[in-house]
Amino acid sequence: MTDAYVRPTVWDDPDKKLFPHQVGFTSPPHDFDAAPSDFLRMAPPTVGVHGRMLHAPVYAHELSQRSDNFHLLEEYAHCMANNGADVVGQVGSNWVHCNGTDAADIRAFCDRMADTYGMPFHMAGMTLVDAVRALGAEKVVLDSVYYWPDWRDGLAGFLRSAGIDVLEALNFVDLGMYPDQEEVNARRWIFPQADAVESVVRAVERAPDAEVVVINGMPNWRRDDGLAQRCLHRIEAMEAAVGRPVIASDTTLYWAIFRSLGVTPTFAPGALLGGL
Repeated sequence: MTDAYVRPTVWDDPDKKLFPHQVGFTSPPHDFDAAPSDFLRMAPPTVGVHGRMLHAPVYAHELSQRSDNFHLLEEYAHCMANNGADVVGQVGSNWVHCNGTDAADIRAFCDRMADTYGMPFHMAGMTLVDAVRALGAEKVVLDSVYYWPDWRDGLAGFLRSAGIDVLEALNFVDLGMYPDQEEVNARRWIFPQADAVESVVRAVERAPDAEVVVINGMPNWRRDDGLAQRCLHRIEAMEAAVGRPVIASDTTLYWAIFRSLGVTPTFAPGALLGGL
């Protein structure tokens, strides 16, 4: 995994590819991730999706462990390039700041991955920055949902390093939706569907001048029938409740990948994806 890497030339021949457009996703260790499934359901049949989970046998979702395993992102890019991916996405917002990096650092890292492995490399946290800029916004409120304080503050600092005015950064405890972080953590990123709208409403009440609501991480909202869904499926309801764009780490990552592919999604809810 060096700058001397040579991407297999076999993938230059479209007859050798399974799909005209091939997308790779990765997720943090110990998380079965919804991104490949959601993205595929949004895409036309010319798009294929392949997922790869990072392997870290001992893992407890700590920032230091993400820092220790950051090198696995390049291993992932190497594997995806070898297998003919046209663009890849990294799921999980706080990987962009786990090493104390700012937006310029991560932009340089993503550019190096793209140059080395011959395909765009999108990190979820970086796509939040790009989406805010694409919407022409300056002031945002960060609805940090289940993030515990160091994650919340790290991502807020990352967004500010990109010149974004983060008026407030508020997790579920800050918003008064749960009594403490222990109860939030015990839910393992899955919350009642009603919490999706309630969290953005409370966030905007705390920062009424925000032009965009930003949701980080990978929250899942459980419907009455038991199905848990990412923000993609709740964006329209959230936007309707607060009267402004709402972007989330999943929707901005999908948006960035579709832009790189030059492909229009068949399902594009919300102001950001709808702009495609």
